[in-house]
Amino acid sequence: MERVCFLLKVKPKRLEEYKRRHEAVWPEMRALRETGWRNYSLFLNADGLLVGYSETDDFEAALRDMSARDVNERWQREMGSFFESLDGRRPDEGLHRLEEVFHLS
Repeated sequence: MERVCFLLKVKPKRLEEYKRRHEAVWPEMRALRETGWRNYSLFLNADGLLVGYSETDDFEAALRDMSARDVNERWQREMGSFFESLDGRRPDEGLHRLEEVFHLS
């Protein structure tokens, strides 16, 4: 199992709307579970720093399988404008994965 932590940066002026969107995530986005995302959480700092965490058997496969879903294409297109520094990439392509250096088991 892989534990995955990643960063993105939400535009400060869009923080409240970003939170509202996640209070009402589309039910079809439950496809995340079907594609291998488990214990998926997002944490948002007041300055817009977004920290994501998930557990999966194979993160690259989970990304690839999710990106093949139509609902993901629509979600990424809708959410892309919330983030800084994506340089034209979708959020799921522009996330910065962190290296795990310690885990207390």
